[in-house]
Amino acid sequence: MGIFTKTVDYIKGHLGKTRDKIKSSLETVLVFGRNIDDQLLDELEETLISDDIGVETTDKLISDLRQAYREKKIEKTENIVPFLKEHIKDYWPDQHRQLKTAPEGPTVILIAGVNGSGKTTSIAKLAYTLSRSGEKVIVAACDTFRAAAVEQLTIWADRIGVEIVKHASGSDPAAVAYDACSAAIARNAKYLILDTAGRLHTQKNLMKELIKIRDVAAKQIPTAPHEVLLVLDATTGQNAITQAKMFTEAINVTGIFLAKLDGTARGGIVIAIKDQLNIPVKFIGLGEKPENIADFDPATFVDALFN
Repeated sequence: MGIFTKTVDYIKGHLGKTRDKIKSSLETVLVFGRNIDDQLLDELEETLISDDIGVETTDKLISDLRQAYREKKIEKTENIVPFLKEHIKDYWPDQHRQLKTAPEGPTVILIAGVNGSGKTTSIAKLAYTLSRSGEKVIVAACDTFRAAAVEQLTIWADRIGVEIVKHASGSDPAAVAYDACSAAIARNAKYLILDTAGRLHTQKNLMKELIKIRDVAAKQIPTAPHEVLLVLDATTGQNAITQAKMFTEAINVTGIFLAKLDGTARGGIVIAIKDQLNIPVKFIGLGEKPENIADFDPATFVDALFN
């Protein structure tokens, strides 16, 4: 098991709102003893889409379900949920979901995301878990445009016991990244996590700053950044996908950290992300505490969601 791995029961315990919503909506359609027919399948399709499962996945599920019904492989409504679970797992692409690391020297993790997405807390969770594995972790406060961002990251760094590199509010973010890379090399850090601004005056300025920070890191540390994680707020539903497309246009996002899954009934958005983005969800946030982080495993997630 990896350092971020959590059990089905742990994840299930933090997905209560989403699980209850899906359970309630499925029970409305899949009434015990009801015959499977076109009307039931149409209602089921609407239900899955409303539960943020994703249009593409839902289309596949209903199409395969119709075929299985015609071939008399499924004859009772109580067989439908097990069918859905297994097929959703099968639809998930085989993607690399482990945290990428540098072959030597510091592993640089660039964190992006809009303000309010849970970015700072997500950084704290990553730093906490990585440091508890016995490795030296440094965080860098490159979001210098928002004074509160530097202050919040400092509080978290002190709380979880990791070093922080920061400049005064309003400083050049790329200069912070430069100093942070130098510090990571000099102090033999295993991981360097770079925070970035979530909003500047215009989207164009935001993306230019992200690219500048990325390029500074690349000059200091070969092959950096090794991971570019985009933090998305699960409570925003489909809007999270719009954000992901915006950031992907500017920087090569290598993975998604889906935050606030415990506080939403829209956890099915994980499946919709699979449909619309060719970016693996690598981590999920399941609470406010530093240890409330899990790596994302599709089979474990689906079992917890439909349990």
